[in-house]
Amino acid sequence: MALWLPVSWLFICSSRNVSEWLHYTGDVQTDRYLEGNPLDRAILTALLLFAVLVLVKRGVRVVVLLRANFPIALYFLYCGISLIWSDYPDVSFKRWFRAVGDVVMILVVLTDTDWYEALKRFLTRVGFLVIPLSALFIRYFPELGRAYSRAGTPTWTGVSTDKNALGIMSALFGLASLYYLLEFYRQPREGKGRGPLYAYGIIVVTSVYLLYESNSATALSCFLLGGSLMVMTKLFPKARNVTFLNLAVTVAILVPFSAMFLGIGSGLVEDLGRNTTFTGRTAIWHCALPMVGNPIIGEGFESFWLGQRLLDVARCIDQALNQAHNGYIEVYLNLGWLGITTLAILLVTGYRRTVTAARCQTRAGSLRLAYFIVAVVYDFSEGGFKMMNPVWICLLMAIAIIPEGPSQAAPEFPMKDEGRRESTGPTRIGVPGRNKQKEETVRIEPVRLKRRA
Repeated sequence: MALWLPVSWLFICSSRNVSEWLHYTGDVQTDRYLEGNPLDRAILTALLLFAVLVLVKRGVRVVVLLRANFPIALYFLYCGISLIWSDYPDVSFKRWFRAVGDVVMILVVLTDTDWYEALKRFLTRVGFLVIPLSALFIRYFPELGRAYSRAGTPTWTGVSTDKNALGIMSALFGLASLYYLLEFYRQPREGKGRGPLYAYGIIVVTSVYLLYESNSATALSCFLLGGSLMVMTKLFPKARNVTFLNLAVTVAILVPFSAMFLGIGSGLVEDLGRNTTFTGRTAIWHCALPMVGNPIIGEGFESFWLGQRLLDVARCIDQALNQAHNGYIEVYLNLGWLGITTLAILLVTGYRRTVTAARCQTRAGSLRLAYFIVAVVYDFSEGGFKMMNPVWICLLMAIAIIPEGPSQAAPEFPMKDEGRRESTGPTRIGVPGRNKQKEETVRIEPVRLKRRA
């Protein structure tokens, strides 16, 4: 039952707020952008409080998992400290509270006694709902699944709020279904029906269809890059060679980066139907970057797009907006170079863990690598490192996942006194006294056998 808390959270993050589903506006006299919607605040707070109660009962496992993910804790700690110099500390605190909710929901999934099955249900329950529902809305309920731009051009939105959100939602859950499709296909089918195979296949096909028709070039590129690496590492052992895999990941990141920012291979951008200004994104960056008061610490967590700065940028580009459409610039605007540094530490840790997981084919290893690639590339032209963003949640999930037991071939991180032990499953987390007693029994047993011989 506890898993339904993160499932509900991710569904809201991937689609719309509850107030938007119910068309509830609240008090029209308040500034909704600053104060938020009271209904959404009440529901999200309730979900978060119930999730915290679940984590309290899993105390030891939560502590162990947090210790193994110090870079994530460091990033959110700095975000919390940045509330001090924010121009709107009350608004910033509310948003930081929601951001911490992402981590809490991830902990609920990964501290489950069987984290792999919990992760599978977490992703598939949401994916099997939002993907078919989006196709249903677009096809039969256009007032719910379609929108129109300022120029009157119709766009697909599905259960999300815009075409880019629909695109990245389709990419993330399409990759998850593709991974579990490959996993199911490679397993022995004795006594198993083909129902899951067809279900995953339908979600993958529908996701690709939504990606293509939504005209979201960034999301489509992310799906192709992440999906290619996932399929290669899952099906072809030679693709898991250390040198080849690191080279493949580097190329997957550098090719879109060079095409977008260095002018090398800019024809790729044009082939995707975009120009070199990335649909006006460069104008946003040129206007927003000089407005940062302190480049070292930024304007405070989620505080740049508030007050006079929001009006100045809108006047500069003659368009209202509330993000930089670049995740790295977004972090710089809010958290400065210190924020960029903590994010870099987080991404380097994610690179090492996900590449190692894919190379050793630990459980969900290839999917973790695909999500890492998607997050890094997606934030070149969209703001994905944000609270309650499905890209951010999947990235944190891929990094923070419970590491597999250490192996002699490629441990994910060193563990004292256990370097020679091999394990095929996740590290067990339990009462320290019992684990210690069990380990001592295992170590003494070979000695007894030797004496009897």
